[in-house]
Amino acid sequence: MHFLIHSMPPRSITSCVGKLKQESTDHIWRSSHRSFLVKHFWKERTFWSDGCFVCSIGEASPDTIGQHILTQG
Repeated sequence: MHFLIHSMPPRSITSCVGKLKQESTDHIWRSSHRSFLVKHFWKERTFWSDGCFVCSIGEASPDTIGQHILTQG
């Protein structure tokens, strides 16, 4: 899964990803899929793995990044 997020300093990339994972997990657990999740995540209310890969793109254009994402397979 790829996301292109625009963030202004001083917010770090990892804090943006953490917030995205936190909010999306909360939304997913409040959805109609809760009964499915309870069967598979019975120990804790989680959805995402602990790890992630993030990087900044500097001055690359959104078109360049979009093309890169499309070629990743």
